[in-house]
This record gives sequence, C-alpha cells and structure tokens, in this order.
Amino acid sequence: MRQTADERREAVLEAALHEFAAKGLHGASTDEIARAAGISQPYLFRLFGTKKELYLATARETTDALYSAFERASRGKHGDEALSAMRDAYSVILLDRDRVMLQLKCWSTCDDPDLREQARATWRDLVELVEQRSGLGPDVVAGFFSNGVMLTILTGLDAFTEPTPWADRLVEGCRENFGRSLAES
Repeated sequence: MRQTADERREAVLEAALHEFAAKGLHGASTDEIARAAGISQPYLFRLFGTKKELYLATARETTDALYSAFERASRGKHGDEALSAMRDAYSVILLDRDRVMLQLKCWSTCDDPDLREQARATWRDLVELVEQRSGLGPDVVAGFFSNGVMLTILTGLDAFTEPTPWADRLVEGCRENFGRSLAES
C-alpha cells in the first residue's frame, strides 16, 4: 500500500528523531534518515529543503508534543495541582530516550542563531504555560524547570537505568526541592 505524503513526512520525522538524537545535527546522516524512512535522499530534501530544516522540524515536533502534554495534563487545574500534573506528564516523556537526547542536543547547539531562536521560543511558550496554569511565582516556576532540566540530564546520563549513589542523591534532591517549592508557595 502506498503512503500518503503526510505518512511519508511522519516516517521521515520519526527516523530523523532517532538519528538526530543519537548523532546531533552535524553527525546525523540524511542518507540514513531517508533509508530508515523508506524514501530516497532526494525526496527527503524535497520534503524538508535542507538537513538543518529537517532538524528544526524534528525538534519542533518534539517540543510541540511536550507543550501539548503539559497543556493537556494541566487543563482545568491550577496551582500545585497543575504543576504536579505537568511534572507527571514530563515523567512519561522522560521514558522516551530519543526525545530526551534530542532535547539535550538542541540545547547544546544554540550557537546557531536559527536553532537558538527556536529553542528560546520553545522555552518561552513552556514558561508562559506553566506560569499561566499554575499561577505560582517565579521562584516556584524556576524550581520546576530547574528540576526538570536536572532530570533530563540524568536521563541522558542513563542514571535511571544504571543507578549510582551520586545520581540517586541528585534525583532525591530534585524530588525534595520540588516538594519544598510547592509547600512554600
């Protein structure tokens, strides 16, 4: 059965997610992405123009999914309840190693103005959503994101699948700090 253009585009984005998560923008192979998606490399470039545009589209889809997860989880909630729901939604996202690794790679490529602009827009949207839904102050919102970033880094380091005492202490500290922030707000 023939794939539609949308199905091919989705297949490319899924293949790109895996390749970019593993190798980053500069190390990833568009030939490997095209092969994994079952299309030709020239067709990949017809769909996305350049490797960088494909990277940006892949990162955008990943962060759009994160925003949607936060939005759905916090819908109809406020304060601590909204923040806890978004934290729980992020806990599920942390299980997808490719998405976590792509996030880390995106943050580390902000020396490129286009990548930086997209990353800043993503952070702006997420911060504004968390502020709006929780209604909590900047210290609590900053703590929420600080703990999320730490958990993202620990996931990238395989600290949950290969636990060590130092990583366990950091995870516990994130949990304690998060609870303290909510209690003090």
